[in-house]
Amino acid sequence: MAQKNGNVKRSEKGLLTPDNCVLTLIDHQPQMLFGVSNFDRQTIINNVVALSKAAKVFNLPVVLSTVETKSFSGYIWPQIKAIFPKETPIERSSMNAWDDENFVGAVKKTGRKKIVLAGLWTETCVALPTIQALHDGYEIYVVEDCCGDVNQLSHDNAMKRVVQAGAKPVTALSVMLELQRDWALKDTYDAVMDIVKNHFGAYGEGVEYAYTMVHDAPPTRFPEYTAPAAAAAHK
Repeated sequence: MAQKNGNVKRSEKGLLTPDNCVLTLIDHQPQMLFGVSNFDRQTIINNVVALSKAAKVFNLPVVLSTVETKSFSGYIWPQIKAIFPKETPIERSSMNAWDDENFVGAVKKTGRKKIVLAGLWTETCVALPTIQALHDGYEIYVVEDCCGDVNQLSHDNAMKRVVQAGAKPVTALSVMLELQRDWALKDTYDAVMDIVKNHFGAYGEGVEYAYTMVHDAPPTRFPEYTAPAAAAAHK
């Protein structure tokens, strides 16, 4: 019989668990995304939203940060704010978040030494804090498909640099599955499957097919789409 999750402790032994890591999202802002050319930008949004939802499901502490919001970069993506409505992004002037005492203080306050980190752009806003946090004794997991840079070379060089420094490259999906770890942990199973169906393409469609065609489950019911009020008024 499947066991209930509750507060089941997952074995660590070098892996991420819901109890040992903090998520940091750095500079996911409109102007920063405009400059990305190495990955499809809509895919980056999709992956960041999936990662954020996973952090919510597993109750990870989250540190959000933005740079030069009003003078250059724009506000943090509203998709992120919708998931973390009570989190106020730490505003910086520095490209390197680890130069900002408020950012570092927020990470330290969590008491966690593993940082799941993503940001724009990879060569500056990801690589610089990663290298310095590693120097300060943290373990860094760079969520590569939630990052992006001005060209492929910049991104690739940044990833080589952080890996050589000791960071671990991961993806949004790998982080979520590492946190879940065991499909018998039912308290988070349905929420994880919801994220899979909404954000992970063929994997999600495969899950839906298996549910409905193999196990005779009813099709997934997504909320009915309601057009914004302005659209209704326009009719």
